[in-house]
Amino acid sequence: MSETSPPKGTGPLARIEARLAWGLLAPTITAVALVVLLPLLAIFWISVKPVSLADLRAPEVVLREDIRGDDEAVGDQATIRYRLRNSSQEQPILGVTFADTVPEGLTITEVDPRCTLDDRALRCDLGDIEGGYRESLTFPAIVAQPYLDNALRPQDSAADVTGSASNVLTNATFTLDNFKRVFDGAEFWSVFWVTMFYTVFGTIGALLFGLFAALLLNKSFKGQGILRGLYLFPYVSPIIAVAFAWILLFDPFSGSANALLIQMGVTQEAINFFGQRPLALIMVTIFEIWRYFPLSFLFILARMQSIDTDMYEAADMDGASPFQQFWALSVPQLLGILSVLFLLRFIWTFNKFDDIFLLTGGNAGTRTLTVNVYEQAFAVSNIGAGAAVAVVIFGCLLLFSAFFFKFISREEGL
Repeated sequence: MSETSPPKGTGPLARIEARLAWGLLAPTITAVALVVLLPLLAIFWISVKPVSLADLRAPEVVLREDIRGDDEAVGDQATIRYRLRNSSQEQPILGVTFADTVPEGLTITEVDPRCTLDDRALRCDLGDIEGGYRESLTFPAIVAQPYLDNALRPQDSAADVTGSASNVLTNATFTLDNFKRVFDGAEFWSVFWVTMFYTVFGTIGALLFGLFAALLLNKSFKGQGILRGLYLFPYVSPIIAVAFAWILLFDPFSGSANALLIQMGVTQEAINFFGQRPLALIMVTIFEIWRYFPLSFLFILARMQSIDTDMYEAADMDGASPFQQFWALSVPQLLGILSVLFLLRFIWTFNKFDDIFLLTGGNAGTRTLTVNVYEQAFAVSNIGAGAAVAVVIFGCLLLFSAFFFKFISREEGL
């Protein structure tokens, strides 16, 4: 008797279904790849380019023309002036020429050696010009009656300017100077440890306060709905509003917190909460915990309410204390959601920029990597260095994610 066994491999129907599924998913995968991968590749590309804010636009010849002197009557002597400059201070422009048509009724009496005049057609070949180049070309001219009749001035017709320049964003020049600048000296590691302090304590604090709030509100009592709504206030309020509220509250001159501490005798003089080290870093971390614990609270409360209450009733009958019930029953059930929240909160806090920038502007020892990206790119005008810091942030989060999934948690949902 022959033995029967399940079919192996994929049949024709399964292959057709797989192709159909990939065909349906292809537009979504393509759209996600374009949205996610293209900006990421652009950041990596810029991080190895010596590019500043001024280099974002390709170098070009800027030309202005006007007429100077007397041009009100026949026989007056005027001067047609062309002012040229290279828009870039660093990049040269090759093969610069410009051509213009002299208005009717103006007779040029002297031509620059680099220019030719054919009837009214003026053409100048300036060759290659260096970065920061500026020059004014002047052409003496005599006014005739047609010029007065037409009222057409030299600046009324644009000159045709040509020239080519290499764009630092698209040429083949690559450098690691941006990364050398980022890692040069002890500044990077100072910023990195500030970022780690803010991220680790901000993440763990938000989770613990969220867990504590969920334990409090997991019981039914009068006013439970109103209290849950109030707990969400920090998270749903506009960041600009709550940040300035905290600044006013802890202001060293007019803040209510300082007035209360002085009245209670805790301190004899006002405390500059957001202006002195290391208190400023502690304050922005507390702000992070206060603002984002409601998100943890919502997820943990939802998970707690889905736990079967029969286990707690059985534990009660066995004489387990509330702490033993929490540790032995609740915590194992919450590990999955706590792991997900820790991963998400760590990544979001590591990338957080607006909170710190609004509260301290990155001063008083609160400069994190994201604030450093802003300062390098826009305060120092070094886009390449800013992109290099962004690549470092990406690398740190990639390492953290790999470490998290390999060693920390394999709980439900991960």
